[in-house]
Amino acid sequence: MIIDINGIKHRCGSWRACTYILDHLRHTAVTQCFEELAYYGIQFNLVTFLKTVLHETNVTAARNYTNWQGTCYMAPMVGAIIADSYLGRYLTTVAFFAVYLALVFFLCFTQLHKGMAAMSISASFLHGGSSQSVVFFLGLYMMAIGAGGIKPCVSSFGADQFDDSIPTERLKKDSFFNWFFFAIYIGSFVAGTGVVWVQDHYGWVIGLWIPTLFIALAMASFLSGSRSYRMHKPLGSPILRVLQVIVAATRKWNVGLPRDDSLLHELPENTIMADGQKLHHTPVLRFLDKAAVISSAEELCDPDPWRLCTVTQVEELKVIIGMLPIWATGIVFFAVLAQFSSTFLEQGRTMDKHVGTFAIPAASLASFDAVSVLIWVPVYDRVLVPAARRLTGNERGISELQRFGAGLLLSVLVMVAAALVETRRLALVVAGAGAHGEGEAAPMSILWQVPQYFLVGASVVFACVGQTEFFYNEAPAAMRSLCSALALLTVALGSYLSSLVVTAVACLTTRGGAPGWIPDNLNDGHLDRFFWLLVALSALNLAVFVCFARRYKRKNVS
Repeated sequence: MIIDINGIKHRCGSWRACTYILDHLRHTAVTQCFEELAYYGIQFNLVTFLKTVLHETNVTAARNYTNWQGTCYMAPMVGAIIADSYLGRYLTTVAFFAVYLALVFFLCFTQLHKGMAAMSISASFLHGGSSQSVVFFLGLYMMAIGAGGIKPCVSSFGADQFDDSIPTERLKKDSFFNWFFFAIYIGSFVAGTGVVWVQDHYGWVIGLWIPTLFIALAMASFLSGSRSYRMHKPLGSPILRVLQVIVAATRKWNVGLPRDDSLLHELPENTIMADGQKLHHTPVLRFLDKAAVISSAEELCDPDPWRLCTVTQVEELKVIIGMLPIWATGIVFFAVLAQFSSTFLEQGRTMDKHVGTFAIPAASLASFDAVSVLIWVPVYDRVLVPAARRLTGNERGISELQRFGAGLLLSVLVMVAAALVETRRLALVVAGAGAHGEGEAAPMSILWQVPQYFLVGASVVFACVGQTEFFYNEAPAAMRSLCSALALLTVALGSYLSSLVVTAVACLTTRGGAPGWIPDNLNDGHLDRFFWLLVALSALNLAVFVCFARRYKRKNVS
């Protein structure tokens, strides 16, 4: 059921509501932009904080950072289950915003209370394994849960503001996802430039209060639009609905299926569904249909959902299972994208970073990723989609899966560009034109990395936005937050897969005392071979995606 905050539908939703979620009204930063600015304001410089303030080693700091980031993308499962089962997306977002704000404020207040200087944190405060350090990490991980709880709800809640039964609103919803990511990368760009600069030059006290301020502004912006929002009431635990189908089908494993699918249990045609959707039966995964077989008349008198499920409930599970192969290809995609914050930086440090008299930090090139997204979103939304509509006759231009597939193809080109740059760099080193000492650069400008970073941004606009659209549109109405969380989970699993591949390559290529493909001194290694390996992996991933995407059957809603 869709209502506004006062229980009225016709006065709520569409862009009027979404202007409070996106940077779309008077060009002011609102909810999503502020929240991402705060999140990235902490993430981008967290390793530096752990090394300079907590005095951790490179390995420990990197491990703690990876674990924290993984938690940020695992936590959405918690928020999604709460939203779909109990509170709804609006109240869940408000609740996790409050948790997020309280814990960030607690961290900042604790640091001030411990007697830090006005512009820097006292190194002795969080030194070693002190109890204060434990408090800091507890707050940091609780903050990750707060941030993670918001992520799957805001995108789905924004899309909820559009009514799919109205063609004009359906088109606006497609555009919404583009500008949602545009807002994310505005926040990312400002955090990666302005906030990080403040933290480096004015200390961590001010540097950590800035994210706190923006979380407060994000929450205020979100609440200010409450009277315009459409609310989807929670429909019960999606996990429970899935388990009921599995248990009911298992209990009836020896029961035969009727030849006429219309004999399977479903609510009467005139029954008003809470989510407004009934799913038509599909002739796949037939074993699950046994959950909807009426084995006795008594089952209809007092239906037990653990023994008898509706066809719609069974089809919901089939939809989730059908999306899993597409979901798995996202893991490999994000494993490839993880290179732009790891091996791409290592590659940049071994190149000539001077442009005239100005030295470009290797990490600064990551801003080209955000710039690329900010360029590609309006180009896609205002140029490519209208052109595709004229060519295909499809109101969307291209489907979500076609868009996702284009992003996977671009991820292959990302690694091809990186491999070609590294091949050329190593050729200069071997030819004697560059230095062989550790930390010394080959005579090849770091600007040669710009194309690969630009392609990363393009792949995000196609793959990430396409993935988000796909999981929202194809998910059963009762499971949209959960499916959005599953999409975010691929980011964490991709990071872990990247670490696994790096570890395996290091073990296999350092046998017999060899320096390996990724040694400390990249001039003695073969990072180019590692990049070509990822080209092969991402190309295989694209082939698998195409195979499953061509066979995928969209949900059939009545």
